[in-house]
Amino acid sequence: MTRGRRARSWAAALTGLALLGGCTTEVAGSAAPAGSPGADGFGDPYFPLDGNGGYDVDSYALDLRFDPGSDELSGTATIVATATQSLSAFNLDLFGFEVSSVTVDGEDAGVGRDGGELTVTPAADLRQGAQFTTVVAYEGVPEPLDDGLGVAGFVQTDDGAVAAGQPDVAASWFPVNDHPADAASVDVSITVPEGLEGISNGELVDSTTDDGWTTWQWSAAEPMAPYLVTLAVGEFEIEEYEQDGIRYWDAIDPALAEYGASGSATVFDLAQESLALAPDVVAVLEEWFGPYPFAVAGGIVDDVPEMQFALENQTRPVYSPVFFTDADDGEIVVVHELAHQWAGDSVRLAGWQHIWLNEGFATYAEWLWADAQGTSTPQEFFDDLAAVPADRSFWRVAIGDPGPESDALFSEAVYLRGAMTVHALRTELGEDAFAELVLEWFGSEGGRAVTTDDFVALAEEISGADLDDFFAQWLGAGKPPSLE
Repeated sequence: MTRGRRARSWAAALTGLALLGGCTTEVAGSAAPAGSPGADGFGDPYFPLDGNGGYDVDSYALDLRFDPGSDELSGTATIVATATQSLSAFNLDLFGFEVSSVTVDGEDAGVGRDGGELTVTPAADLRQGAQFTTVVAYEGVPEPLDDGLGVAGFVQTDDGAVAAGQPDVAASWFPVNDHPADAASVDVSITVPEGLEGISNGELVDSTTDDGWTTWQWSAAEPMAPYLVTLAVGEFEIEEYEQDGIRYWDAIDPALAEYGASGSATVFDLAQESLALAPDVVAVLEEWFGPYPFAVAGGIVDDVPEMQFALENQTRPVYSPVFFTDADDGEIVVVHELAHQWAGDSVRLAGWQHIWLNEGFATYAEWLWADAQGTSTPQEFFDDLAAVPADRSFWRVAIGDPGPESDALFSEAVYLRGAMTVHALRTELGEDAFAELVLEWFGSEGGRAVTTDDFVALAEEISGADLDDFFAQWLGAGKPPSLE
């Protein structure tokens, strides 16, 4: 993720800154154990009510209709999941909306609402290990969320809407187990007025028009954390192409041609130029991180300046137009969000306290890109930041456990000191061991939810060194003694 206020921020930083349960075998003639309700939260220490317990989602299929005239979103969410315990009831996360019906395995289910918690009681208990299908029919006008640094979630635009944000905004527009550790494949079918595009993650499977409405069908087969699912509705100029076996699909709001940027360019021009760098960026990052983890890539730039961030939505990042008033900012934000396709999307977080793994590697990718372009080296970036005085707020955040507040979780310290940690580790291990570590991390860990401990263990395994003191210094609060 990139915050709008991060753009051109180097100077500011320098001056002041659940696994399935074991299979059970029933004894002939014995009754299955009675089910109990699943937990109403996943257990994340920062956001305890995000996500839910008792099941693991295998797939989401969203069949939605959005009317920009009324801002109403309606449809069904079909959720296939596997019970990790015997369940008498389970929860889904959903903010707002009227829920008209819920079925579990085709049978009507009981429904309770308490804030953002939707409690579902199936007609019969679900056995541990059983796969079950829940269908939720719902409708309403989604409400944008205030994430502490601007609007996020499902945000209406002049001609449609765009859905993006973290950590827990998926529940603002569809029923979900809203925690990054529970990834699933996602199919989205979105019906919109004829003449508008409906865009989501993954591959465009089909688009059909009937009686003034167009249905766009998207499919993302690789497991995806819920916050990475996106939806954009509106008028877009579409650029489709294929390079080096990756299919690119970019969508830019033509209204951005009305806004001036640096020089004689418009915001639309710089957005188009920046997104077109993606194949070159992927080629550079593949040298360090290994093969690009998905079959498709691209980006969405909508005319929604109040959304002051860019987000690494899987295969199709969403960018605020505020990043495309300057060519350098546009280039760097595309590098950052593409790097997240490895760091954050393919290798995802087991909990939000490990956010430095996402943002540290994505920021370090900016340094690697600059090095490849011959404009600056990672060591130069590192040295500039190392010169920040020890009494500045830049050093006060424990980036390995920054806390749930937005100004800490997404602080400059997490991004920049995260990248410094990666570079310091490169120096500590040496070039060969570091390169092996990074390739192994994004290779063997692809598709998994990971922790800082996982990364430390792999670094120690590859290097043969005890790195406890190293990571304690670099991920804790305070300027590392080695920089004094």
